[in-house]
Amino acid sequence: MRDSVDDFLDQWAALRTDLDLDAMGTVGRVMRLSRLVGAGLKDYFAQHGMETWEFDVLATLRRSNRALTAKELAAGVMIGSAALTNRVDRLVAQGLVTREAVPGDRRSLHIALTEEGRARVDDVVEGHVANQRKLLSGLGLEDSEQLNTLLRALLVSLGDTR
Repeated sequence: MRDSVDDFLDQWAALRTDLDLDAMGTVGRVMRLSRLVGAGLKDYFAQHGMETWEFDVLATLRRSNRALTAKELAAGVMIGSAALTNRVDRLVAQGLVTREAVPGDRRSLHIALTEEGRARVDDVVEGHVANQRKLLSGLGLEDSEQLNTLLRALLVSLGDTR
């Protein structure tokens, strides 16, 4: 079975026989997979009147089960502080999160889910898990476990550790 990455690898191989294209194939597939999975997530959240980033922020707060500082939340959703400020502002305006000063530290803020925010993420998370399962349905359980192991090893090798 061939995929679209095989086509561009064939083109490179025809032009540059001196290149080892194995890594290009892997990275190309990871990039294409990221876009396809991202589109599948975006579609699911759109059906629920959300954007992917909204769920990401709300879910990070929900699974933390406590208020987070802006720095903690930014690390959890892997974005910079300027982008986080904009996102939190939008979620505050929707009544889904609150932002309060940290006692004794005027420069830090605690961001927490409101009851409405908690209900919103809880309403969507089960379907989100089912959607992710559907997006990965092309893999059997053993293949999925192997892929998780390989991806974890690659992420750790690139410094993505706690």
